[in-house]
Amino acid sequence: MVQEIKLPKVGGSLYTYKPQRAVAFELPQQSFQSRTAFAAAHVVCDPFADTDPLNHAQIDWNATMAFRHHLWSLGLSVAEAMDTAQRGMGLDWQKARELIRYSVAEARSVGGRIACGAGTDHLLPGPTVTVEDVIAAYEEQCAFVETQGGQIILMASRALASCAKGPEDYERVYGKILSQVSRPVILHWLGDMFDPALEGYWGTSDFQPAMDVCLRIIREHADKVDGIKISLLDANKEVTMRRLLPNGVKMYTGDDFNYPALIRGDEHGFSDALLGIFDAIAPAAAAALHALDAGETERYDSLLEKTVPLSRHIFQKPTYAYKTGIVFMAFLNGHQSHFRMIGGAEGARSAVHLSELFVLADQAGLLVDPELAVKRMQQVLTLAGI
Repeated sequence: MVQEIKLPKVGGSLYTYKPQRAVAFELPQQSFQSRTAFAAAHVVCDPFADTDPLNHAQIDWNATMAFRHHLWSLGLSVAEAMDTAQRGMGLDWQKARELIRYSVAEARSVGGRIACGAGTDHLLPGPTVTVEDVIAAYEEQCAFVETQGGQIILMASRALASCAKGPEDYERVYGKILSQVSRPVILHWLGDMFDPALEGYWGTSDFQPAMDVCLRIIREHADKVDGIKISLLDANKEVTMRRLLPNGVKMYTGDDFNYPALIRGDEHGFSDALLGIFDAIAPAAAAALHALDAGETERYDSLLEKTVPLSRHIFQKPTYAYKTGIVFMAFLNGHQSHFRMIGGAEGARSAVHLSELFVLADQAGLLVDPELAVKRMQQVLTLAGI
């Protein structure tokens, strides 16, 4: 029998909450037919590592790979070494290389699809960094991903945002890299709400001219672009750009606020998915996409709409702290034995925030074992002095 739990409110009062029974999702036994769906996956840190967690955090490789197998078993593809894995916010390029190598091998062992982030994060922005330095950094990481056998997700570059003088520098860098890759890549336009260092990406802070720059790059190299993931948390901007993409180039939604409608689409098209929230809501996402394949749009809507309040809560400002909520969901659902993160990021959200996350996850039917979730929620509250 599921026990009640006392949860905190803003201001210091407590209220009693009793979780509902777990929901049994109808899960597919195959990959999806009508949409491509990547879950950007988190990493599990090693709580026993005797190292500085801020600068030398270690990864629990067994738990990290087990979670990727969980995603593949649901029919989802894995987007590896992205910002959800704390790339550039705890996960450096050295650790990302290890992660990519292990994950690509594991994907190959089960026939799972994987795409991996390639960026310039081993090149620190600074006054002496040049566009040529950025190109060389991209070349190094892209070569590594392709050597391992992974598809490239060409991540936005803090160094490029820092040194570029205007749109022409972005066109030069992206044109050079796209001319060299051996298979089509996924571009990533990450908004500054996810990473403030990327403000003004594509050479301007205004959406329309920034989109024009990005579209020129895509059109000139359409044979080397599988698609583009935009993470701007603005459905209208995504739809506007989606309708202007060349034939054969996908729009991968990165909108963790509006993904149900964007994936469902309209009379002019739809978005595929490359989402951090799919890490946390994987069973519901898989069941919903299975329903969409079957033409059951009402069931699709019902399954995914229940997850939106949870996603909006996890991705509330400061948006870049969303990784804490993603890992907390994995902890509640038994995918890892602890609530620790590389870089000490488990402290990025308050006990009240995590308590509300617990309730919203339960209301979406996403607590796989409510009794375990209550026990683990109580552990976190006790640690917080509640």
